Amino acid sequence: MESVNQTASVTEFILLGLSAHPKLEKMFFVLILLMYLVILLGNGVLILVTVSVSRLHTPMYFFLGNLSFLDICYTTSSVPLILDILDGFLTPRKTISFSGCAMQMFLSFAMGATECVLLSVMAFDRYVAICNPLRYPVVMSRSVYVSMAVSSWTIGGAASVVHTSLTIQLPFCGNNVINHLACEILAVLKLACADISINVISMGVTNVIFLGVPVLFISVSYVFIIATILRIPSAEGRKKAFSTCSAHLTVVVIFYGTLFFMYRKPKSKDPLGADKEDLSDKLIPLFYGVVTPMLNPIIYSLRNKDVKAAVRNLVARKYFTQ
Repeated sequence: MESVNQTASVTEFILLGLSAHPKLEKMFFVLILLMYLVILLGNGVLILVTVSVSRLHTPMYFFLGNLSFLDICYTTSSVPLILDILDGFLTPRKTISFSGCAMQMFLSFAMGATECVLLSVMAFDRYVAICNPLRYPVVMSRSVYVSMAVSSWTIGGAASVVHTSLTIQLPFCGNNVINHLACEILAVLKLACADISINVISMGVTNVIFLGVPVLFISVSYVFIIATILRIPSAEGRKKAFSTCSAHLTVVVIFYGTLFFMYRKPKSKDPLGADKEDLSDKLIPLFYGVVTPMLNPIIYSLRNKDVKAAVRNLVARKYFTQ
C-alpha cells in the first residue's frame, strides 16, 4: 500500500456534478439559470424597494433587505460554478482550485449560518410588533435592529471561519474527486486522509446552535404571537396581525424544512438504490440553495401589500419620467 507521505497533496478538486446523469445536466442547466435570473431580479427589486421607499424604512423591511442581499450572495457563491459544471462551456474539465474550493465553502457556510440567525431575529421583531406594540419603537430602535443585523452576519461569518479553517488544514492525499455539484464541506471532508472526528463534533455542535436553537426560539415566539392574535376581538384585526408575519413564517417553514430533510434523510441500505440516493443527495442541497432564495421574494411580494404598492409606484415613476 502506498504511504501517505508518498502521495502528492491535492492542489485542485474535480467536481463530478451530475456526470452519472448526462441527460439531466442540460435540463438542470436551463432550469438553474432561469431560477438564478429570477433570484437576482426578485431580490434585487426587494432591496431597491426597501432602500428607496421611505415608509419602508422600518426594522421588518430592513431585515427583509438583508435577507434578499444574503440570498443573492449565497447563490452567487455557488450557482455560476454549478452552471459551468453542468454545461462545461468555460472549462472542459470540471475542476476548481483548492483555494477556490475553500472560498466557496466559506461563503456558502457563512451565508447559510447567517440566514439561520437572521430568520430568528426577524421572528423576534414580529414578536415585539404584535405582542408589545406600544414598546416596539423603543425596543426595536434603529441602533438595536442595525446591531442585530450586523451580529447575524458576524456570527455566521465567524462560524464559517472556524469550519473552513478546520477543513482546509486537513491533509488531502490524492483523492480529489468531489461527488457533488459544488464544494460542500461534508463532501470535502470525505476526501481527507486523516481523522475528522473534531470536524464531525464541531459540525454537530454548530447544527445545534444554528438549527436547533433558532427553530426553538422561532417556535416559542410564534406560540406567543398566535396566542396574542387569537385574543384580538375583531376578525379584521386578527387577519391584519397575522398577515404581518405569515410571509416570514412561510419562509421559515420552507428554509428549515429543507434543511432538516437534508440532514435527517435516511440513507438507503439497498445497493440497487444507491444511484437514486446519490442523485437526491445532490438535488436536495440544490433545492435549498437555489429554489428557496427564489421563493423568498415571491412570498414576500405576494403576501405583502406595502411591498406590492411600493413596486407599482417605482415602476410607474420610472415609466412616467421617461
